Amino acid sequence: MADETTPRGTPEMSWFAWGDPARARELDPGLRDLIAQVLRTRLTARPPVPEEAVEPPPSALSERVRAALAAVTGEAHVRTDDAARLRHAGGKSTPDLLRRRAGGADPAPDAVLYPADHDEVQRLLEVCSAERVAVVPFGGGTSVVGGLTPLRGGFGAVVALDLRRLDRLVSLDTASMTAVLGAGVRGPAAEALLAEHGLMLGHLPQSHEYATIGGYAATRSSGQASSGYGRFEDMVVSLRAATPRGTLEAGGVPASAAGPDLRRLLLGSEGTLGVITEVGVRVRPVPREVRDEAWSFPDFATGVDALRLLAQSDTRPTMARILDESETFVGAALGGSQARPGCQAVLGFEGSGAEVAARAAAVGEVLAGAGGTPLGAEPVAHWRENRFSAPYLRDTLLSAGVLAETLETAASWTDLLPLYSAVAGALTGALEGDEGGALVMCHVSHTYPTGASLYFTVAAAAGADPLARWERAKRAASDAIVAHGGTITHHHAVGTDHRPWMAAEIGPLGVEVLRAVKAALDPEGVLNPGKLIP
Repeated sequence: MADETTPRGTPEMSWFAWGDPARARELDPGLRDLIAQVLRTRLTARPPVPEEAVEPPPSALSERVRAALAAVTGEAHVRTDDAARLRHAGGKSTPDLLRRRAGGADPAPDAVLYPADHDEVQRLLEVCSAERVAVVPFGGGTSVVGGLTPLRGGFGAVVALDLRRLDRLVSLDTASMTAVLGAGVRGPAAEALLAEHGLMLGHLPQSHEYATIGGYAATRSSGQASSGYGRFEDMVVSLRAATPRGTLEAGGVPASAAGPDLRRLLLGSEGTLGVITEVGVRVRPVPREVRDEAWSFPDFATGVDALRLLAQSDTRPTMARILDESETFVGAALGGSQARPGCQAVLGFEGSGAEVAARAAAVGEVLAGAGGTPLGAEPVAHWRENRFSAPYLRDTLLSAGVLAETLETAASWTDLLPLYSAVAGALTGALEGDEGGALVMCHVSHTYPTGASLYFTVAAAAGADPLARWERAKRAASDAIVAHGGTITHHHAVGTDHRPWMAAEIGPLGVEVLRAVKAALDPEGVLNPGKLIP
């Protein structure tokens, strides 16, 4: 590390956009014209204000409390400068970025803390609870649902607790095939640490380059290989968390019937119940072979049904997703290839040579019988090449005056296509009008025997007030999700954005249970106020 507040292996994120500023993209003139035509709007440059013009409000942290925090971490690891506070003033959703690009940095944390280990996290939480200072745990900064918004929640000050220094491989048990990783280890670093031993985790969400192991656990993340390896929560064998009341250790043995599984309290808790500091995970050998295949289907419904057959069979690919007609067309346009009619599926297989060959053959038989046509590996290669660059394109579009954002849900196979139509219709209805048109795309990215996810990408003319325009569309889509049997979030988490719909999903008694658990672990309520719990 260049210094102890620089994340290992990845550049610092841009203050107004996703990822590495050096990878910012320019909009190709031909693509610019196509977007303007599709959205029925004139693209107008909307660059961000200069960073020096953005002034967070003065820090409200008293010198006495700041000194108490510095006594735990050391003076260098309590920062109140504008640059640090601005980069912790929220996540990377389109509303987050629209506010920052316009010069807004309120709310911003009053300080950013960089603890070195679990014990420092524990002591910081005890200080903050005693001094009534709100604490926002901060991993990779990739939240797109308001999970990192530094809300004070009625307290006098709020701090961001950046876990980047908890970035080591704590232990490795090659006999049990488990590893314990610090919560601040980023996705690429986790794979690199394990690869030294011929092992891997295999969890690759689109946020992989910046997201952290602790963030994966706190949000119940899903990666592109979920069909083969499961969601991140399926990989977790143990968790260690600091709370204002003390340390909570959960899991560790292969299986237990000793009451409810306390790991499930922490998985998806979004920093509201405790700060996850270490995560024990199942690991696996690096596969000897990887094979990719693309398939074409005449329409989305046919492709979805094909994935259902795979999900309910004994033979599954490691990765499987199907793009609807719009996303298939746009993907071809971005890749400079000729668009095919219908929908495209991308599949991946990992394992030994014999295992990959056997599974690919069995899957191919199912897909061909379901109306699919094989396209070879090249379309998947293009998809993989651009897998982690889509957020950069979103920022390029924002600079060109195009509103771009994503949202996701999941439902049973019975409800999936009606839900797809309802959400697409709600988004289109909220965005189409005098200010321009909208393009709504969708794909199924994660499948289960009983259902699947839907991941929507939306592009629309920004209009006079893009923030209000997106918030109106998001409300319409969320209402449609709840009304048509979907979950308010499949893997993006709840944060502030989905919190208004939580009570409808878990019911009044479920809300009461969450509040009771929070009261037991965080009696002063300082942990990430305003998130998750209604």
